[in-house]
Amino acid sequence: MTAPAALVELVVEQPVARPGVGTLRPRLAPVSRDGRNMSARPWAPRRGVYGDHEAPPAGILVVESDGFLGAAIVEQLAADGYRAELARTAEHARILAAWHAPKLAIIGDLDSPRGALELLGEMRAGDRESAPSPWMHELPVIMVSSRAQELDLLRAFEAGADDFLARPARYLELRARLRAVLRRSENAAGRGRRLQVGPLVVDVDAHAASLHGQRLDLRPLEYELLVQLAGAPDRVFAKEELLRSVWGYRSKAATRTVDSHASRLRRKLDLDGSGRWVINVWGVGYRLI
Repeated sequence: MTAPAALVELVVEQPVARPGVGTLRPRLAPVSRDGRNMSARPWAPRRGVYGDHEAPPAGILVVESDGFLGAAIVEQLAADGYRAELARTAEHARILAAWHAPKLAIIGDLDSPRGALELLGEMRAGDRESAPSPWMHELPVIMVSSRAQELDLLRAFEAGADDFLARPARYLELRARLRAVLRRSENAAGRGRRLQVGPLVVDVDAHAASLHGQRLDLRPLEYELLVQLAGAPDRVFAKEELLRSVWGYRSKAATRTVDSHASRLRRKLDLDGSGRWVINVWGVGYRLI
């Protein structure tokens, strides 16, 4: 009896260090249950998960230059009930996004060294440009990259990534991160409250924030950080607490991620040059005022 497809991991490896081989390969690693190894075609779609008139929970756009690896990720997502599409170039990604707007994008490695960051920058610029753009407002983005030094991670978050995985990355971890990002996005859109701290107003229903009546242009995680701080503006939030509540991390290793987002949020709030907003309490964390 074959195991369900969702129980098999896809391990996304870094480029193989052999002469003449520069492509990325997926390696299939069976997951064990009760001590027994299981094996199955990892991307075999599950049939009958949705009825004739039901739709998958979200449309996922996978952007990956390695067609075999990208197809494996797409079919794993399909096996878990998501509608997923593969784009092997930035131009292909634009076409697919214009045709059927995704709910989340996964950006892997593209052919040029900075291709993934350039595409992410284009997605974020599309939120602000008045000209038509295929990228929907505040599209959540997860980056999966073989360029995984600390500086690469910081550049990705500063460019607007919602999450980052370094290769090698297991499919089950990617799926967990994907669900967490979607859940944060849905929760932010569904909260029914309005937060006000002096001239700062956070309209959670509209997923918008303004200061002195001027709308703030915030990235999704900057907005989530602001909501967290504005909920208790006099309270000091520890960095580890913010990592758990905003990013879903349980490790202290990524506290500079909080610093990077807090710094950008502070600059966007400092319209009058007072430096009043997003106060760094040295050695502890952040408060709003």
